[in-house]
Amino acid sequence: MPLYLPAARAQTYPSKPITFIVPWPAGGSSDITLRAMCERAGKVLGQPFQIDNKGGASGTLGPATMAATARPDGYTLSQLPISVFRLPVMQKTAFDPLKDFTYVSHLSGYTFGVTTAADQPYKTFKEVIEFAKANPGKVTYGTPGAGTSLHIGMERIAAQAGIKWTMVPFKGGAETNAAVLGKHTTLQADSTGWKPLVDAGQLRLLCVWTEKRTKNWPDVPTLKDLGFDMVFDSPFGMGGPKGMDPATVKKLDEAFKIALEDKDVIATLEKYDMSPRYMPAVAYDKFARQLYAEEKVALEKLGLAKS
Repeated sequence: MPLYLPAARAQTYPSKPITFIVPWPAGGSSDITLRAMCERAGKVLGQPFQIDNKGGASGTLGPATMAATARPDGYTLSQLPISVFRLPVMQKTAFDPLKDFTYVSHLSGYTFGVTTAADQPYKTFKEVIEFAKANPGKVTYGTPGAGTSLHIGMERIAAQAGIKWTMVPFKGGAETNAAVLGKHTTLQADSTGWKPLVDAGQLRLLCVWTEKRTKNWPDVPTLKDLGFDMVFDSPFGMGGPKGMDPATVKKLDEAFKIALEDKDVIATLEKYDMSPRYMPAVAYDKFARQLYAEEKVALEKLGLAKS
């Protein structure tokens, strides 16, 4: 069946939904913002989207499953988080980011932050660092998994501060929220799925990892404010399995470009301190290959690359 059937043929061929894999659990910032984009893109294409939450393997289980099993017909797409370019450097994976995906559109990036439960004794990130120096390994932090920006960022902070703390991997923001609220971990390092809990006073936001302080939390320091020369925003896009027809890629790319210009989509992104960062397919493919090379160098320097 041809992709995105013309209206004249819609009565002859039933509309087939496009599966969009969100490689994180439902309810987090990734899930909510990507659903908004898919809803708008679906209206542009005249084709419905269905969301498949497939969390695991630090956000790579969904893309890996797509690469291994989906036909390159445009009916299966996935978010491609930055861990797609990291995990293959750290361990053996079933996919190759340079060979197994068709890069369609670059979409956005995240605001990351470190939170702790509001009734924990730590009022500032500096206090956590000081405690970690005095108690090596006793500070624990939850992340969406090994190889994510949150894991790499926290370990880079630890290296600069001369401390040791312990990473606890989860599948996504819903789990890291629960872990830090329940004091199963001291800290949570994650994207802005923690926003409602911070705004409600249940979690304390200790720092953000953006270039500048954010609009939503202007009193919260950046890592640069705290003396760490780091910015992490984990850019992401979406794509399909290798071998997609360029005409199909173009249709999808154009639809998501329009989606990123939609006022309701922009408002949803802003709610989570995210903003559109669109790149068309050709530019995104080039960016992806450059990003993989950069991540390989960075992970080798941290000693996290596989031997």
